[in-house]
Amino acid sequence: MHFNVKNLNLYLLKNLPSAYVCGVRVYSISDAHCIVRAKHRWFNENPFKSMYFAVQNMGAELTTGVLVMKAIRESNKKVSMLVLNQKSNFTKKATGLITFKCEDGLMIREKVSEALLTKEGISFWVRSEGYDEQGDKVGTYDFEWTLKAK
Repeated sequence: MHFNVKNLNLYLLKNLPSAYVCGVRVYSISDAHCIVRAKHRWFNENPFKSMYFAVQNMGAELTTGVLVMKAIRESNKKVSMLVLNQKSNFTKKATGLITFKCEDGLMIREKVSEALLTKEGISFWVRSEGYDEQGDKVGTYDFEWTLKAK
């Protein structure tokens, strides 16, 4: 798969339909960052009239996971990947269009190279942040990824 927005959103529909149905979409990707957006709507809403925390975590995790997948694909090697831990800090009600951004792509590439070089399992933390349409931070989402060359 070529890593562009269209192909990634088709991948979501096929392989992560719950995220797709909740409105999570890849917006932009480069070697250094990934941006995902989700709009607060009735089907992804909690009883407090904001975006359900699980939808926020789906969007945030996707920004990190896409960068890990991209780095692995471009290495032309087989590497297993899995989220080991996750921490979230919600700072404001998420309403409207929420933008999640991970800017750790270059560090992720280094970690993929490390996993391939050492042939040992490694783990590392990656951060994504979510912002509303006014630019206010709605949350910080940290994911501990594990990688192991096959």
